[in-house]
Amino acid sequence: MNEFMRMALSLANRMDPSPNPKVGAVLVKGDEIIGEGFHKKAGMPHAEIEAMMDAKRRGHEKDIQGSTLYVTLEPCVHTNKSNKRTPPCVPAIVKAGIKRVICAMKDPNPKVSGRGIEALEKADIQVKIGICEDDAIALNEVYIKQMITGLPFVTMKVATSLDGKIATRTGDSKWISCEGSRERVQEMRNNHDGVMVGIGTILKDNPRLTCRMKGYRDPIRIIVDSRLRIPPNVNVLKRPNKMVIIGCGSQFDKTKKNILEKLGARVFVAPQDDGEVDLVKFMKQLSDSGIRSILLEGGSALDGAMVDARLVDKFAIFVAPKIIGGKDAKGPISGIGAGLVTDALLLKKLKVEQIGTDYLFEGYADYKK
Repeated sequence: MNEFMRMALSLANRMDPSPNPKVGAVLVKGDEIIGEGFHKKAGMPHAEIEAMMDAKRRGHEKDIQGSTLYVTLEPCVHTNKSNKRTPPCVPAIVKAGIKRVICAMKDPNPKVSGRGIEALEKADIQVKIGICEDDAIALNEVYIKQMITGLPFVTMKVATSLDGKIATRTGDSKWISCEGSRERVQEMRNNHDGVMVGIGTILKDNPRLTCRMKGYRDPIRIIVDSRLRIPPNVNVLKRPNKMVIIGCGSQFDKTKKNILEKLGARVFVAPQDDGEVDLVKFMKQLSDSGIRSILLEGGSALDGAMVDARLVDKFAIFVAPKIIGGKDAKGPISGIGAGLVTDALLLKKLKVEQIGTDYLFEGYADYKK
């Protein structure tokens, strides 16, 4: 059983049909796979339908009746009003005569959650939930976060020395991490909808925030700049075909806002009482604009504020075997932080990988209630 679900998970990971979840499906009759499929793109057939179509192509149309369907996400029973090209899967499963459905997890979408399972059971189809559930959750962590909270999934990327410094006392930071780590960061940018930094990073480093690897796409560039201090001639504003979003507070120059918008940037106003950017409001604005995943690249003030606001979901920390030292050398995360060691943020599901001379630590935030 797990073998067929792992195959479905592998199929699901072949393509990202954003904003839809990644879904894979395998049809089995006896111990033989008779069809397989995955959701390729929004508006195209869902994985369950693809698997049935594949079974027909293989000459197994008659075998679909009485078969078992392995699918990584609960089959849908509703039609999205904004996209009527893909009908719900449950009626097609029932009509095909499939007798058993094995789901890795329920769909967190409130329009679906539990309703697809209920509809299948009403049609006398056996349903089992929870096979390889952890893997299915990891596969669609971005979709799940946005569906449950209405906020983007945020991964914080940090590159530090072994003694926890992101720059020397003079501010030099090129390069702490090795070439292999920097290439991995380009992959991460390619895999996220947006890359976000604070205004301090823009003023200090003047980055482009693009993907420098051939064949990779550039993410939407997001800047937190409470007072719109960003100069109009910085590198990040020099590619009008690539969207730039700037989040600001209440204390900004309206003329400057107009200038930035004429350059093609979108300015989102999300003030707190003190005039700074309300990061929760800003994240909601980004989500409402279609941004599902963000790679947070700092600097330390923004990283600290995001952690304090519990907006970081995952950490990717590249550690180089270097000792920088110096009481004035910066650490990666400022903000308020923990008052006691017992209040420190723990990372769960920690993975460690060697990349060149560096080590990459990846883990998920486990915020205490």
